[in-house]
Order: sequence, then structure tokens, then C-alpha cells
Amino acid sequence: MHPSFIKSKIYATLALIIMTIGFTFPMVAFHGTLNKIHDNRVNEISPLAIKVWNFYNEGRYKSTTTPKEAHNDLEKMIETSSEIGVASFPIWTCGLEAPNYPKKAFPEGIPVFFHFDGFSGEVHEMNTINHYVGMDPMWRGGRFEREVGIYALLGLSLFMVYFILYHKKILTYIMWIVTALPLIFIAEYSYWLYWFGHNLHDWGAFKIKPFMPTVFGDGKIAQFTTHSYPNIGFFTLVVIGLLGLLAVLSRNKAFRETKKAEKES
Repeated sequence: MHPSFIKSKIYATLALIIMTIGFTFPMVAFHGTLNKIHDNRVNEISPLAIKVWNFYNEGRYKSTTTPKEAHNDLEKMIETSSEIGVASFPIWTCGLEAPNYPKKAFPEGIPVFFHFDGFSGEVHEMNTINHYVGMDPMWRGGRFEREVGIYALLGLSLFMVYFILYHKKILTYIMWIVTALPLIFIAEYSYWLYWFGHNLHDWGAFKIKPFMPTVFGDGKIAQFTTHSYPNIGFFTLVVIGLLGLLAVLSRNKAFRETKKAEKES
């Protein structure tokens, strides 16, 4: 076997492992749990979902209204009716500074974190401000993307397994999707923000013109200051994308040199 074939398998395997740890596994393990909490079917939550949420939320931001004894304990979070997010790595952070919110409690503004499969952070507080300026609540944005996200990543993981096992040219093309994951998320995230900023309603305390919220960096919404920056999940996607690129380049090199050797023999 050509050495570049082996290298491509190693790169793809590392990308698959990182994707599984950061996104696929926690998304699968926690899938449907928030719906069970919402429908008061807490007894149906699996012990695995509880353990996964507790592990992945260790050290993550919790609302200032969440009792400290409930931090990193899903069962206590449910008992105290605390704000509960998903378990997968947060990909992007959006903070919003409001004049009436204490700077000491929210130094970077009211934080909300975007995941492939949902949101976390001060979602309730953010929805209150969204309502104030006539915007939809967060759960209205990216519903289709969040619903199919888990299946898309599972399908992509399956193709990565095929890429590792088989030397087919078409699988190399599919690996370009892995390489483009950071750009795909930014495009989806930008569309979510565009949708929020261009679907305004009359229920707000005052009217604002349709606008495009800032995707990266600091911006303004009415009298509020926004902060929008990548989180650990995005940097994880960048690593996965780079490994995917190395896998594709190595595989293409192996194809070229193998084909050249066959012609010369």
C-alpha cells in the first residue's frame, strides 16, 4: 500500500474521532432529552443522557439564576427549573449588553451559545430582549438545520468510515464536505442572523428597520451592544477541516503516484 494511502487513513481517523467526541456522540446521547423535560417526561430520560450532559457541561457557563449546587447536575437543574442547553460543543458565542443589566454579572453581555443541535446560556434573557425589539424567540431560528444536524453528521461520519476503508475516488470528493465544515457553519449562522434581523414584528416596544446582525466582532442592535465570537466547537471544526484537507491531499497524491507507477510498469 502506498504510504500516502496510510497517511490519508490516519488523518481521516483522527478527524472522525474528534468529530465523534465533540459533536456526534453527545448529540446522539442527548437527543430528545430537552423535549422530554419540556413535556414533563423526566422519568423517560436515560441515565446515559444525564451522564453525558453532566460530563460535557463541566465548567461551562450557567445562568446567574441557577443555584450553584445544581451546576453540572442535570437532575438538579431540572428540579430547580434552570436554563438547560444541549451537551455538544458550543460553536459560536453571542453576547448582548443591555443598559439595565449589571456589568459585573454580565461582563461580556448576556451570553448565548450556538450548537449544531440547539442553544445554551441565557436563552430566556435573550428571548426577552428579542421580544423587546420585535424579533422572534431563538427557537424559531434554524429549526430545520438543528433537526437534521444530527443525521447529517452521522451520515458524514459513515462516509468518513468508507473513506478510511476503501480507496474510491468519489469518497475523496465527499471528504471535501468535512474540510468545508467551518465555512458551512459560518454560512448557516449568518443565515440565522439574517433571518432574525429581517423577520421583525410589531410586538416590540419600538420599531427598528430590518438589519443584518454582526456575524463576527462587535455590533449594535438598537441601543444594545453585541459581541459575536467563535467558541471551542468552531476551533474543533477547524481542526477537523484541516485533518480532512490533509486526508484528501494525501489520498490524491496516492492516486496520482499509484497510477503513474502502473503506467511505467
